[in-house]
Amino acid sequence: MSSRTWTPGALSAEQRPLSGICWRVIEAQHRVSTLKLVDTLDEQSLLESLIEETKPPVPPECRHLHYLLSTPFRYASIYPRGSRFRRAGMTLGVYYASASAATAVAEMTFHRLLFFAESPATPWPVNAGEFTAFSVPYATALGIDLTKPPLSRDEAIWTNVTAYEGCQALAEAARAAAITVIAYRSVRDPGRGTSMALLSCTAFARDEPTERETWRIQFGVSGARAVCEFSDARLEFGRAAFAADPRIARLNWERG
Repeated sequence: MSSRTWTPGALSAEQRPLSGICWRVIEAQHRVSTLKLVDTLDEQSLLESLIEETKPPVPPECRHLHYLLSTPFRYASIYPRGSRFRRAGMTLGVYYASASAATAVAEMTFHRLLFFAESPATPWPVNAGEFTAFSVPYATALGIDLTKPPLSRDEAIWTNVTAYEGCQALAEAARAAAITVIAYRSVRDPGRGTSMALLSCTAFARDEPTERETWRIQFGVSGARAVCEFSDARLEFGRAAFAADPRIARLNWERG
């Protein structure tokens, strides 16, 4: 069965319960970026309220959630660039996450390197960037797992490093079948960990993150190194770690 025949009905026949912990990584400036613009915490609160009013609205079914969980579902604006399970344009939001913090860090590292690949004049940062990894449990009876047969037969489509059309079409069929979670093999993680795309905020089993970690990632001429604060977790991504993606393969490592 090819991806062209994964209709809503066919996907409904393959749905299965999926549950676990999912991790996501964001830049650690999500709370303090406005602090330097004000003199008091009350002023910061007012500024953040004003900023909040300019953002797309949170869907009603997500409004009870912590903002870190609801933000990806703000879809009342044009999505500028397509991603693996979401087309560009006025499309519904997707919460991308991973089964482990290490896979989530690898995903973030790839996307930061992609920024440098697309900005050849940008020098490497002098200091390590600070990132927050956070987890939340999820559970659904309406999931599909692209790593299991028969969906795994189309693994070449699901794991294409640059072409997302097949995955985007699958996500649209999954939404039509009321599927809320897609589990898949991480394309970016050298360790080939599991990632998931939550198509609906109803898949969250808690209203807010349950665990947080601080990671520092240093980018430079030899690659990227990630260190978790308050634990012994360390990850290293050399120049070849993401070179399967032609955009990273062309990255100019020898920069300032």
